[in-house]
Amino acid sequence: MQRVVVTGLGVVASPGIGVPAFWEALAVGRSAIGPLIGVDAGHFRFPNAAQVRDYHALDHFSEKQTDHIDRFAQFGVVAAREALRDSGLKVEELRRRETVIATGTCVGGQSTEDEGFVELYRRGRPRVNPMTVPRVMANAGASHISMDLGLTGPAFTMSTACSSANHAIGMAYWMIRQGSAEYAVTGGCEAPFSFGHLKAWEALRVVSPDTCRPFSQDRRGMILGEGAAMLILESRDVAIARGARIYAEIVGFGMSADAAHITQPSWEGAAKAMRAALHDACIPASEVKYINAHGTGTVANDVTETKAIHNVFGSAPKLAVSSTKSIHGHTLGAAGALEAAATALALTHGTLPPTANYTGPDPECDLDVIPNSSRTAQVEYAMSNSFAFGGLNAVLIFRGRS
Repeated sequence: MQRVVVTGLGVVASPGIGVPAFWEALAVGRSAIGPLIGVDAGHFRFPNAAQVRDYHALDHFSEKQTDHIDRFAQFGVVAAREALRDSGLKVEELRRRETVIATGTCVGGQSTEDEGFVELYRRGRPRVNPMTVPRVMANAGASHISMDLGLTGPAFTMSTACSSANHAIGMAYWMIRQGSAEYAVTGGCEAPFSFGHLKAWEALRVVSPDTCRPFSQDRRGMILGEGAAMLILESRDVAIARGARIYAEIVGFGMSADAAHITQPSWEGAAKAMRAALHDACIPASEVKYINAHGTGTVANDVTETKAIHNVFGSAPKLAVSSTKSIHGHTLGAAGALEAAATALALTHGTLPPTANYTGPDPECDLDVIPNSSRTAQVEYAMSNSFAFGGLNAVLIFRGRS
């Protein structure tokens, strides 16, 4: 089987557009959560969000293209372009080889859908934009990446709520490992900031009225975010032969279903996915020294994830755990992709990003959460967790360059 490495990264996120801006925020623990813009914040119980504030579509697409591509898919294309440039590969090489595109998204083109409903139900108009369906569909990110880069290999989208991107990356990893593809463009994209969709989240009562402080004693919920991250994956042998920079190697992927509750997480399901990833990587739990946690900042998730981590790793005194959602927000279907990028960058730079906004320990979350300031550490193996509504769990394990 092929060993699979990450050779390119592309990011669009609330800390900024591009990997340098993203990593700089992670490295110093600067949260990009701020006042909600673009919709009337006075209509919601929560005033803050993690939005991409310096994004202008016409900087990246023609006016005609923007008419056809929803914001979430635009993010995916922009991130894929950066990841390809970063990898040093030429698009012609991807076209000559079998290249898979695997993306994740939770809600697809929410802004487009909301605009259509406004036209129909508020303004009483009899029709909507004829491009509504192509803009809304969840696979629009994968489809537009394939058209933008001219790639004709397998292309698909996973939609498993907040585990979507991890499922997509894991599937792409397995395809390259078993020889079904030679390269992959994989990750996730999301843009959930429409009025109707925000009202749906408000009804769940899980969004924080101030900020996201995972594992903290006074945490009050998650903060919604938007953005995209894409990774270029390829065979380690091919990457070394062409002299590519390698961020990290993916060595394990595990999945599970809670089979318990549609919204309440289960520590048993989370632990099963982590064990499955360790089994896939053929390493003992003691080898993992850092976890990029799902860490949403909700009361239920953080306690459940802590229990799952203890179940798999024991007391694990040397295991560092942090949630970068405190910096870039919870980007739903794109969360796993941003966190995979964060984990790969942490291994590359020997710096573990912190859990920002942390105010003090919760006895039920007794983990080393790297509070507020990053930590210098040379880590060989790191894990990235994604646990979704519906009880669908997906876990990746990365290895530092070797």
